[in-house]
Amino acid sequence: MAKRILRCIHAIIMMSVIFIASGTPGEDLPEFGIIDFFVKKGGHMVGYALLAVSFFMALYAGNGQKTTRTTVLALVLSVLYAVSDEYHQSFVPGRSAAASDVCIDTVGMMAGLAVLHFFMNRKKQAAHVPVKGARS
Repeated sequence: MAKRILRCIHAIIMMSVIFIASGTPGEDLPEFGIIDFFVKKGGHMVGYALLAVSFFMALYAGNGQKTTRTTVLALVLSVLYAVSDEYHQSFVPGRSAAASDVCIDTVGMMAGLAVLHFFMNRKKQAAHVPVKGARS
């Protein structure tokens, strides 16, 4: 039980960071000039990539279970949080809710989970590579 709670800490931290960032009034947000759009939307993607990976890691037991179900659940939880975050943002002065932001967040989530799976598969393959000269 304690291990599962510890695995949830990263997701809780990411949800807190996202909640605080989305609660910042529009007039207090920094401007990045010509690259403002890319910096802010890139931030959405990175934040939600980290959230989706955090949810995956909190849910994944690592004992040979199938990763597909865990991945889908992590994605669903992340999308639900993105929707709730946009709703929260609609109450913040100078901010508004946008379905396009949820779509951008979802792209970030899928990218984060894809990178995670790439490294998980790479680690799994490396564990099965026979050592030269070793007997089977």
